[in-house]
Amino acid sequence: MAFSNEVGIDLGTANVLIYIKGKGIVLNEPSVVALNRDTFEVLAVGEEAREMLGRTPGNIIAVRPLRDGVISDYDTTERMLKYFIKKTCGSSRFFKPRIMVCVPSGVTEVEKRAVSEAASMAGAKEVFLMEEPIAAAIGAGLDIMKPDGTMVIDIGGGTTDIAIISLGGIVISRSVKVAGDKMDEAIIKHMRKVHKIQIGERTAEQLKFNIGTAFPREKTVSMECRGRDMISGLPVSVTVTSEEIYDALDESLTTICEAIHSVLEMAPPEIAADISASGIMLTGGGSLLWGLDKRIADRTRIPVTIAEEPMNCVAIGTGLALGHMGRISAKQMTNQQDF
Repeated sequence: MAFSNEVGIDLGTANVLIYIKGKGIVLNEPSVVALNRDTFEVLAVGEEAREMLGRTPGNIIAVRPLRDGVISDYDTTERMLKYFIKKTCGSSRFFKPRIMVCVPSGVTEVEKRAVSEAASMAGAKEVFLMEEPIAAAIGAGLDIMKPDGTMVIDIGGGTTDIAIISLGGIVISRSVKVAGDKMDEAIIKHMRKVHKIQIGERTAEQLKFNIGTAFPREKTVSMECRGRDMISGLPVSVTVTSEEIYDALDESLTTICEAIHSVLEMAPPEIAADISASGIMLTGGGSLLWGLDKRIADRTRIPVTIAEEPMNCVAIGTGLALGHMGRISAKQMTNQQDF
């Protein structure tokens, strides 16, 4: 593939998306790396490695190097990024890309440094960091430069980022480590407690997307789920209803709604009035959970809109921001050289 000089990366806990200027999103693969347990050689990255989760022999481990929106395994993250950048941009000793990477709004300076250094070691000429809510708002098509207040909620795999934006900068923000992964964990716990069966992360994710619900449905839907019986140790199959998943996810969803409420409480009166009129924009893969927009609207009494391409908003916004760096508040974007 031809080499490009400007690249936007949504380095997500669940997926990595890469946006190349002039081409759009060219990669969307899981943030998973398969390693040889003895030599730590990389055997597979992305979708191929995800297929190995929970199914690897003793000498192979499939790992997710990002947890709760930040790097938990620096070396593996660097190798994963290097693989994805080479796959999408090509390899060249003479031309290196300028890369914009998104980070959750609540990350520490140490966590920012880890992301920046990983991208730099993976082959970037310059690395810029941008807060996810800003990128999500740009990718969703919102005008972040206007003086009116805009509220964006980005629900990813590791974190839910909530922010009120005005004049190109974040007025108030909050990041909670409750998102897609915690919802999957809640479903796994529910299956252990209620049905006495053990299921894996992929099965929990399938239950969430197929019959998961954040708001009571008029008609209950169900799905057959297979797992291992905790008593007999044998494979079993049970039928799970959307009402069960609603109960399983209730605690996580309540935490998210309370965080949204707390951000709204801190908003200045004029900005609160703007948000009440314009509504809330919902982005990220978590926004695809059935009825989540209804639940947030019911809790806040403010209209909620789901972005047109919610899973791609951060990556698109990150890529677009590279071409408009002068207009975006310096607080929301940091050059790697500042470290």
